[in-house]
Amino acid sequence: MAARAAESEVIVAIITISRELAALGDETINETAKTLNYRVIGKGVLEERIKACGFALEKLEKYDERRPSFFASLSQDRDDYLHYLRTAMLAEAADGNCIFIGRGANIVFRNTPGMISVYLVSPEDIRLKRVKSYFHCDDKRAKQIINQSDYDRKGFHRYFYDADWTDSGNYHLTINTGYLHPSFAAELIKSAVKRLGTPETEGLGKIRLQEMTLAEQLIHHIIYEKSIAVHFLEAAVSGATATLYGVANSQALAEAAIAAAKELPQVSQVQSEIQVVQEYNIMP
Repeated sequence: MAARAAESEVIVAIITISRELAALGDETINETAKTLNYRVIGKGVLEERIKACGFALEKLEKYDERRPSFFASLSQDRDDYLHYLRTAMLAEAADGNCIFIGRGANIVFRNTPGMISVYLVSPEDIRLKRVKSYFHCDDKRAKQIINQSDYDRKGFHRYFYDADWTDSGNYHLTINTGYLHPSFAAELIKSAVKRLGTPETEGLGKIRLQEMTLAEQLIHHIIYEKSIAVHFLEAAVSGATATLYGVANSQALAEAAIAAAKELPQVSQVQSEIQVVQEYNIMP
């Protein structure tokens, strides 16, 4: 009986909540945080971490849950932003139980043991009514506000993560807050958290977060410390083995990236999937 009681208290370390505009996102997040005693990691917390790394405020504003322009999506700024965003998220996740609000956190932490992702939705007529109340506007303006918000969030996820923000397959739990009160939604999330959280997933989750953090450290070392020009550089880490992906315009650059990765003491083996394309250039 005691073992069963102890098991019921096991909870996962990370919750991500994505929300449509006017789907009672703030209310549900606050209720969930209060119910589980979790920290809320929103825009302000992540921005402070990203700015502390030297990423300019005007660049943050360009990409913050918006659909970037075609040229912005091709720029190095895009890769810089995504790297620092993931680094900030991983730093917060390492500090313990928390709730991430939006910004593709469900994709960043996808397949991480001990994580549950939630998507909050509401019927269009209810969203319209709420937006009219929030902004003191008519039906036409409310519809414009909703459409713009949906367009930006869909575009953000598509450009940065190649993911469909509205696809329920990207979430563990979809909750319709048009009919369910935030306090009830919080209880649903708590129940899901308790069922998914086990000592095994907690341990595996910590290992996975360490591997993801090391992957970002590899990217930082190669691109920002060693200034090796591998475009679209990504890293995957499993145990002490790192795999590098990206595009370089010479074999020498690809080999330099491999050598730089081996400089990190946590890495014992490096595999390369870097494509060599001569005379390849990217917009600054």
